[in-house]
Amino acid sequence: MTRPLKIANASGFWGDQPDAAARLVAQQPDLDFLTLDYLAEVSLSIMAITRAKDPAAGYARDFLEVVQSLAKFWQGGGKTRIVTNAGGLDPHACGAAVRAELAKAGLTHLKVAVVSGDDVLPLVRAGGPDFRNLETGAELSAVADRLVTANAYLGADGITAALQAGAHIVVTGRVADPSLTVGPCRAHFGWAATDHDRLAGATVAGHLLECGAQACGGFSTDWLDLPGSHDIGFPVAEVAADGSCVLTKPAGTGGAVTVPTVKEQLLYEIGDPGNYLSPDVTVSFLTLRVEPAGPDRVRISGATGRPPPSTYKVSATYRHGYKAHGMLTVFGDQAVAKARRAGEGVLRRLQEAGCNYRETLVECLGTGASVGGIVRRVPETELIETVLRISVAADTPEPVKRFTREIAPLVTCGPQGVTGYASGRPKVLPVFGYWPCLIPRTAVKLVWQML
Repeated sequence: MTRPLKIANASGFWGDQPDAAARLVAQQPDLDFLTLDYLAEVSLSIMAITRAKDPAAGYARDFLEVVQSLAKFWQGGGKTRIVTNAGGLDPHACGAAVRAELAKAGLTHLKVAVVSGDDVLPLVRAGGPDFRNLETGAELSAVADRLVTANAYLGADGITAALQAGAHIVVTGRVADPSLTVGPCRAHFGWAATDHDRLAGATVAGHLLECGAQACGGFSTDWLDLPGSHDIGFPVAEVAADGSCVLTKPAGTGGAVTVPTVKEQLLYEIGDPGNYLSPDVTVSFLTLRVEPAGPDRVRISGATGRPPPSTYKVSATYRHGYKAHGMLTVFGDQAVAKARRAGEGVLRRLQEAGCNYRETLVECLGTGASVGGIVRRVPETELIETVLRISVAADTPEPVKRFTREIAPLVTCGPQGVTGYASGRPKVLPVFGYWPCLIPRTAVKLVWQML
């Protein structure tokens, strides 16, 4: 088939707008595919926590609500297919839950496929120095006994095979974000794994789609000037057989698709633009042409590709102690000085009580503290209010628990003007460290299965 493939993205992260998918198919019922991205680096750690409490909760349950919201569309003959990494740590459980939702809606004819093989935790645990931290060069032995997850960023092979076999919904674990788009393109156009320039173009399209509404002006420099910023549309890529695409959004939605908004998303999370590594292809963004193609339409072409790396990137996480954050508002004359003194006083009392912390931080929000050193700090004497934020981290939970009891007392032992204390004690939260590393592709066995 040579007609353009219409792919939209309805989720840029776990927690994105839950009704976006249903809105998209209502606004543009001719979509061939919807992708939904749920996984950031920390997402699998969160899923590990929920799975420890409930063995069946190792995936993004939000996706089941999406399936429910699309039932009427499919019952009415809608043809849009779904590719998502909502499977998280347990794509098979997610796929089974999706099948159950489809059965409730009388949609048993829709086929659900699952792609797995990304979980490489046993291999990484046993790998020792072969899995050095990509950022620091440290050896894994320092954290091996505390590893929680280790998942390889798979490519589009499994997605492609499942779609070619007739799957209507493909559920994966960890795959590279752009691969959610590359898979449908390969299945639709019949591209080979060696069609590097075409795969490069599809990877660029996937990169533009992966963050949802960001490509339509969300997070953009000129956000205040966007029309309808309360309802920014989600992006649609019309991908051509040569890998080029036109990025657009449904008519009547807010935001804008312009050369500047597209370029901002192209640069998002990019290291070397001439050597963008994905499991499907190595892409050069340096040859791209980005041109207006009409109102809210931008054409992106000229991507060039080379063979992908011989390794997969692995996103591993490990337990790294506990943390808590406490916040209060301080109002009045010398608000910042009072807030800082109060925060430092809390930490001093805890230290004198024998509490030891790996890290502590006192911030007076409103002074530029959250981006210290990046912007000019506001003169503290000009502020009549600030939000005091005190943070601690420790290897064990006990000193963190003690800290959580020290915020409310500032109401009576702190400075005048303390307010905003009605939310209760801070929560003790687990801390997860991030461990990026590489694994040979030959060590990873990708599997797909039709349920």
